[in-house]
Amino acid sequence: MSSLSDPSKLVALCTHVSRASAFLLDWTPFLLIISYFIFSTCLYMFCTPKLIEIFWLIYLSTNSYTAAMNVMEAICSLKPNRIARKALYNVEQNGWKFPTADDQLLILDLVIVAYLPNEQDIIMDRIHYALDHIVYPQDKIRINVLYNTPKPIEPLESQMNDLAAKIPRLRIIKVPDSTSKAHNLNYFFTLYTGAQIIALFDCDHYTHPYGPRWAVERFLADDEVDCVQGRCVIQNSRATFLTGMIAVEFDKIYATSHPGRAALFGYGLFTGSNGYWRAPLLRDLKMDASMLTEDIDSALRALSQGAVCIHEPNVISYELAPTTFPSFLKQRLRWAQGWTQASARHCVLAYRKSAHHTKRNLLTRFGLLSLLLIRELSYYLVSQYTCLMISFLITGFPRTGTQLKDLIFFEFPASEWLFIIGYNPLPNRQPPNNLFSPLRIRQQTNDAQIYASLPALSNTRELHWAVWTLSTDSAVLGLECHGADVSLFAEGETEMLCGMCVCVYDRGYTYSREEIKPSSFLNTGHGIPTLLTFSNVIFPHTWEQRDRFFNFFQSQSYLFIS
Repeated sequence: MSSLSDPSKLVALCTHVSRASAFLLDWTPFLLIISYFIFSTCLYMFCTPKLIEIFWLIYLSTNSYTAAMNVMEAICSLKPNRIARKALYNVEQNGWKFPTADDQLLILDLVIVAYLPNEQDIIMDRIHYALDHIVYPQDKIRINVLYNTPKPIEPLESQMNDLAAKIPRLRIIKVPDSTSKAHNLNYFFTLYTGAQIIALFDCDHYTHPYGPRWAVERFLADDEVDCVQGRCVIQNSRATFLTGMIAVEFDKIYATSHPGRAALFGYGLFTGSNGYWRAPLLRDLKMDASMLTEDIDSALRALSQGAVCIHEPNVISYELAPTTFPSFLKQRLRWAQGWTQASARHCVLAYRKSAHHTKRNLLTRFGLLSLLLIRELSYYLVSQYTCLMISFLITGFPRTGTQLKDLIFFEFPASEWLFIIGYNPLPNRQPPNNLFSPLRIRQQTNDAQIYASLPALSNTRELHWAVWTLSTDSAVLGLECHGADVSLFAEGETEMLCGMCVCVYDRGYTYSREEIKPSSFLNTGHGIPTLLTFSNVIFPHTWEQRDRFFNFFQSQSYLFIS
């Protein structure tokens, strides 16, 4: 009794209990996942061979479909990314002058949402960054900081309020009785600010200085656009191996999957941060606090009402990735549960008629079915496929590499068909309008190594093959030279180029196309056409020219590697 009455021992006991509770809170989800894998693996070890074959077919078919959709989204993302790069180049060349005059821009509310106990160390930095670095007319933007906290945090709260008193375009709002991001936003939506656009950001984000301007330009360019979702880039990608992998994942999601899906199926999604909404729509939608991922829910509810959401690669923000495995696991479990919850609620969009007199075409419905049902199921099926493979290794561990290959790829006849369908190399000769398989050219010499790429650039009937210039150093025939000035053409050999097409490029965008003539060459001893400068491309536009073109390089000790 006396030991418990000692305040220091009581504090120490409470500290130990708190640490144990935090440990259980952090690692219980991980232990549950391990238990899930162990149970599933043991279950497969007692299944009949016929049942195993059925499971195998389901899992492998789903994986093949998911992989095919990823490839399709990546291909479809090329055009929007190319358009974004062209727009960026045009603005940069124009001295960072955008199409719309400053006095014609829309009024913008930029909202930063914070849970103060967790983000008290970074919130002042984010406020100063937003005030000092965002390039937008000051009379048309207001920085709104919405935060909730279970207890007063001083002197931080006083510092924020003092700063807001000095800067009129900064507003600090402590949301009463709030326990979530959704509560904070819904409180803000009840306030009339006169803004036409509302931008939503989590507290760990840095928006690119021109990010808001790019988003507003998209609204002004198309009155039908209701939401612009930007690209999120991981800022601390070099902190740990985990953050590096998350950075790769985010680039895949925001640079290819989202714009590719929008181009392929005709709909985009607000993903929670770095999103810009038309204010009346967002105030009407609000956030559903009962949803774990209220952002995805709001995006799907907007889609059900016929709202148009687009993805703009130039609207960039930088965010922090979890640096420890427990925090990463906690984040992904919440995302997984939230996506499952939102998918279960909104999967009806794939087949139900819209209640807002807006039509969804068959392709959009299929895209929603793919996203909300097949993709969600695929995550669980992939984990089950892993358990199935582990059970195979336990019950019949392969003794040779061939046995391992057969176990993984060709355990059942269906696997062979799926492998053949997935492995579909392009033929050597292809019709003129098809995409071409990339080639590399390498010169086998001691003093120089020359590389080039023949990418899929053909978008007209007459352009069949291309050699892309990779650098300004010794840019000869689109080849990159390392360590030596290599003469590719002796006197008289330039005749093989006559009649071919030169497409003059600038940062990947075609500006003109000219035919190579004998007068195009300089008398320099190298036989380099005057047109073949940096970023120019040569296009042999007949099969005969293509063969002569390749034969020439092969005669000069080049290897063609597909």
